Amino acid sequence: MKKWLCAAGLGLAMVASAGVQAADKVAVVDVMSILQKMPEREAVAKKLESEFKSRATALQSEEKAAQDKVKKLQTSGGSMKAADRTKLENDIKAFQQKAAAFTQDSRRREAEEMNKLVAKVQDAVKTVAEKDGYSVVVKADAAFYVSSDSDITEKVLAQVK
Repeated sequence: MKKWLCAAGLGLAMVASAGVQAADKVAVVDVMSILQKMPEREAVAKKLESEFKSRATALQSEEKAAQDKVKKLQTSGGSMKAADRTKLENDIKAFQQKAAAFTQDSRRREAEEMNKLVAKVQDAVKTVAEKDGYSVVVKADAAFYVSSDSDITEKVLAQVK
C-alpha cells in the first residue's frame, strides 16, 4: 500500500511539474498602450469625425433651439394652451431622440473600428508569441508583477506598425 501511495504521489508530482513546464514561458502585453500608439488610431478618429460631422453640426444648431423651448416650457408652460405645450414637448422629445440616435450610431461605429484595431493587435500578439515561443500571453493590467524580459509590448507595437 505504501508503495502504491508513493507511486501515486510521484506521479502527481511529475504531472504538476510537467504542467508548470508547459506554461513556462509567459509574456505580458499592454494592449491599451499599443492601441494609443497605433498610427491607424488617428486615421480612424478622423474618418469617424468626417463621417458624423454633418449630423453633429446639425444637432448643435438644433440644440440651442431645443434649450430655448425647454426654458419656455419651464417658465410659461403652466399658462400655455395645451396644444402649444404639447407641441413644445414633442419638439423637445424629437430633438432628444435625434441626439440619442446620433450618440448610439457614433458609439456603434467607434466600437466597430476599435474592434478592427484590437483584432490587428491580437494577430500581432499571436505572431510575436509564436515567434518567441511564449505559451501564454497576459494583459499587463491583469499581472501583479512583470519582469522586463517578459513584456512584449514594444515587439507587438513594432509588428502592428
